[in-house]
Amino acid sequence: MSLDSVIHEGLSRPERPVHGLVLMGGGARTAYQVGVLGAVASLLRLQPAGSGDFPFQVLVGTSAGALNAGYLASSASRGLAALDELRRFWSELHCEAVYQLEAPLWMRFSRLLAAVKLWGHARARGAVLDTMPLVDTLHRRISLAGIEASLAAGAIDAVAVTASSYTTGVHWTFCQSASDRQPETWTRPGRRAAFEPLTIEHLMASSALPFLFPATPLWVDGRREYFGDGSMRQISPLSPAIRLGAGRILVIGVGQSERAGPGGPNGHEPGLGGIAGHAMASVFHDTLQADVEQTQRLARTLHGLPREVAALLPYRPIDVLAIQPSESLDALAREHLKLLPASVRRALGGLGALNDAGAGLASYLLFEPAFVQDLVALGERDAYARKAELLSFFGAGAA
Repeated sequence: MSLDSVIHEGLSRPERPVHGLVLMGGGARTAYQVGVLGAVASLLRLQPAGSGDFPFQVLVGTSAGALNAGYLASSASRGLAALDELRRFWSELHCEAVYQLEAPLWMRFSRLLAAVKLWGHARARGAVLDTMPLVDTLHRRISLAGIEASLAAGAIDAVAVTASSYTTGVHWTFCQSASDRQPETWTRPGRRAAFEPLTIEHLMASSALPFLFPATPLWVDGRREYFGDGSMRQISPLSPAIRLGAGRILVIGVGQSERAGPGGPNGHEPGLGGIAGHAMASVFHDTLQADVEQTQRLARTLHGLPREVAALLPYRPIDVLAIQPSESLDALAREHLKLLPASVRRALGGLGALNDAGAGLASYLLFEPAFVQDLVALGERDAYARKAELLSFFGAGAA
């Protein structure tokens, strides 16, 4: 995490605890976040003094996590019910509502012909998959007016999504906040922020998986730039939430630092699927863990100082609770490979990308109810296993 962020925000201490939610990226794997948040809603409802209000004031999303953040921001005025509605949104998804691919039957019999066909798709639209179905889904399910209403009602203070510019290499954070409490924007080396109303294009840009989903054009600094997945070049994932005023941050990631190697669990020579899955995991294995550890270390140091000394320093402690999957999502995806659309199975199978560790690549594309339900269930289990920490995070006593 940028120490500058902590110093900057330490100059103005909020009168009330501001809870931030940071949702990291990972394609279909981000359904895991739905399970964690569903458990949070259940735990808060059981508290005697529970108000039913939406529990986060700052929302920050990256990649598919931006879709979750946008959905929550659009329904935050409905309180904890927003977390339930997010679960319904995911339960109704299918791959066909996210992307499509034309792949004739013969593709599975020839890697060369499969590669040529997919190269043609990539040349035509800048990516292998057509994501117009996702554009339609987001327009129907995420209310941009709802985001404005949530901000105006004070249900949330700010929402932000991140994206990476293919044009300049700069990592951008696009923020929307209530007009009467807009924080100061920021510019750091390789990172910039802009305050503007969020659109479906912002969400598409943030979630544009490299090579698979096409880049999305956005206007910045008076010119059009092309953007891709916000997990690329993300060197300080907690910084936007801190800049937007969060003092307590719940961050939900879907990456796993220790995975089976690209050759699969048996240590065979890696195939195309294993290498592609490993490359994709590298995009999403960002600096989250290091960012969290540095933030927690600084918080412990500040909490350990005499109160009189800490009050004189231009810092404030940021309390961070990070939750990530306790089980292998690659292994979970391997059980559901047959649920991929037939065209995708033919294309990836024709390239030999569904063998061994190819499930890692498939896990980003499996927007199917059975896989989603397993991810949600895992998220719930992991959250309940940390019940005491979550209740403490929200200032509630153990029930």
